[in-house]
This record gives sequence, C-alpha cells and structure tokens, in this order.
Amino acid sequence: MEVFVTGLGLGESPRWNEIVVDTHGNTFVDEAGFDLMGGEEPRSGSVHVVRPDGSSRQVADGVWFPNGIAVTADGSTLLVAESYGHCLTAFDISLDGSLSDRRVWADLGDAAPDGICLDDEGAVWYADVPHRRCVRVAEGGTVLETVEVDRGCFACMLGGEDGRTLYILAAAWGGTAGIGAGEPMGRVLTHRAHAPHAGRP
Repeated sequence: MEVFVTGLGLGESPRWNEIVVDTHGNTFVDEAGFDLMGGEEPRSGSVHVVRPDGSSRQVADGVWFPNGIAVTADGSTLLVAESYGHCLTAFDISLDGSLSDRRVWADLGDAAPDGICLDDEGAVWYADVPHRRCVRVAEGGTVLETVEVDRGCFACMLGGEDGRTLYILAAAWGGTAGIGAGEPMGRVLTHRAHAPHAGRP
C-alpha cells in the first residue's frame, strides 16, 4: 500500500483503506477522510484512481467512511460501502478511470457495511461489525440472506473450489479503545453461499 500513498502525492497522511483493480488496469483506492483510531471527528472521505501509466487523481468525494470496494463482473460499475452513510454507492466507470452517475445502489437502514463482495446473480454480500452479521442484498436493498455470528464481521469474500464458500473475517469489537487489549478474538468463519463469486476482487 505504501506505493499508492507515495504515488498519489497527498501530503496530509491520508487514511487509505481498501483497494480494487478493474478490467482495464485502473486501481481504485478509497480514503477514510479522518483518523478513526485517533478519535477525530468524522468527516467525509474520497476515492482515487491510479492509472496503468502511474498517474493518479481523485475521482469521487463526499463518501462517508468508504470501506469495501468492488467492481461488477462486466467492469462497468464501482461499488463502495459507506460505513457511516449506511449504504452501498454505485458509480459508472469510464475507460480512463473516471467515475460518473453516482447513485445509492442499496440503502441499508442502520447497517454499517465494511468489506463487500459480489456474486454471479448480481447480489452483494457485506460485512457489518456492530450488528455481528454478513448480509446478502440485491440492488435496491432487498435482504436476500443474513448470516448471524457471535462477533463483529469486518470482511467477507466468496471463494473455494466452486466460488460458493463465503469466508468471513470476524473479531470481537468494543470500539477503538479496546484494540490490542485482552486475548486475540479473531476468527475466519465459513458459510455455504447460494451463488458463486463474481466481479472484482
């Protein structure tokens, strides 16, 4: 990740978060906008693109704690999980990495989406730390499936031999003050999913 921090040339220690590469070699990386671990007041973040030639620029702003980021299977759409916006936001992707037609892909109510992945039926799985679950949603926000666990879900990815194993990264979460305290509580959990992986990552 250091190469992207250096390459983007932003001098204010941006809080780089997640990354995805589209079918044309455009690398999208999101930036939280504030120092959550340091106790800063929330403010909106941004999305940047690094082109195959090494050039970089900001392509979206006003995203509230952008977290999981993915590209649809046809390469046309970037999806960003806004943890503080309680939604999944979609953008159309141009060949040069520009983003347009910003829209709410799914309003998630009080959910705080973190890591995301897509399946070949066009649905998105998102991990939700405070609600201790992973949820599969369709465009528009209809909940298709929920996997409840006993700790916060930080990330999820479909994989395995047929792409239908949902891997969930989960850990106990008591807020930033509890980081590094007590016994390690991280787990990798699995769930048999209805549809296989699609898109990127």
